[in-house]
Amino acid sequence: MRILLTADPELPVPPGQYGGIERLVDMWRRELRGLGHAVALAARSDSTAEVDRLFPWSGARSQSSVHAVRNTLTLWRAARSFRADVVHSSSRLVYTLPLLLTGIPVVQTYHRLPGARQVRIAARLGRRRILFTGVSEFIARLGRRGGGRWEAVHNCIDLPQLTFQPTVPADAPLVFLSRIEEVKGAREAIAIARAAGRPLVLAGNHSADANAERYWRDHIAPAIDGRQITYIGPVNDIQKNALLGSAAAMLVPVQWDEPFGMVFAEALACGTPVIASPRGALPEIVRESQNGFLIRNLDEGVAAVRAASRLSRTFCRRDAEQRFSPRAAVDKFLTLYREQAW
Repeated sequence: MRILLTADPELPVPPGQYGGIERLVDMWRRELRGLGHAVALAARSDSTAEVDRLFPWSGARSQSSVHAVRNTLTLWRAARSFRADVVHSSSRLVYTLPLLLTGIPVVQTYHRLPGARQVRIAARLGRRRILFTGVSEFIARLGRRGGGRWEAVHNCIDLPQLTFQPTVPADAPLVFLSRIEEVKGAREAIAIARAAGRPLVLAGNHSADANAERYWRDHIAPAIDGRQITYIGPVNDIQKNALLGSAAAMLVPVQWDEPFGMVFAEALACGTPVIASPRGALPEIVRESQNGFLIRNLDEGVAAVRAASRLSRTFCRRDAEQRFSPRAAVDKFLTLYREQAW
């Protein structure tokens, strides 16, 4: 097939550092080409991903109306020039509208909460020519409220970059790896670790905006003692791999509806059980009492921490390989592409 992938114009594919969506697009691109498909990419001009054609966006900002018009034209020209069988968009939905009017099949992936009004308009314009996917069934379920056809295709992770650790010491720490902010549950993680009598390593950046700074100052900084509760700041991919692999469990009791959360799948790939809240997509990732636990309060959190060592780290890795590999995602996308194109 001839597949045109898109990513937002703000970051290149692959990204230099942060850029979860751009990393996903790069993994899809790599897997699709490895299977013999022709792949083009509409992305920022300095993207270095190996593709059959690169179509640089002419607008640099997703939230600019003027740039949106430019990028809409860029994508329409790219689809025609490349003779795409299907356009798989991870950028703004508005860019695809001329494609829907001219009959070019579109798969639009939502990595965050979808806007019902936009979905409704595109579904009416595109009819059978547009298919929406969410990175979790949670996102797809919300999207269906706006209409159209929806499928869930879970995010994938770069498994070769995540080292499986089959065992950890009995005194291995718990790890919280996420942004240090209220919705991610850092305060709750600290409370659980203290009540369970276990060391906790906090990793991730904390924002300087007023609310986040107040949360850090009032609830997190006073708890950091350098012994039971330590903070190591943001980590790069190499540090993340080592940190997750060394943990007894990853403890991130989120306080919001997580659209997916790649770090949860990454922890499993390292063999590390996940302890989280049953919010958003987490019930799709965590298999209760098999690769982790879903907790609702402090007592359940403490019980989960104490039970984590009984879970099979081998099962965690195999589960990640089966459900969150690039091949698993691309196999499902290819089925959807063919349905759209033919």
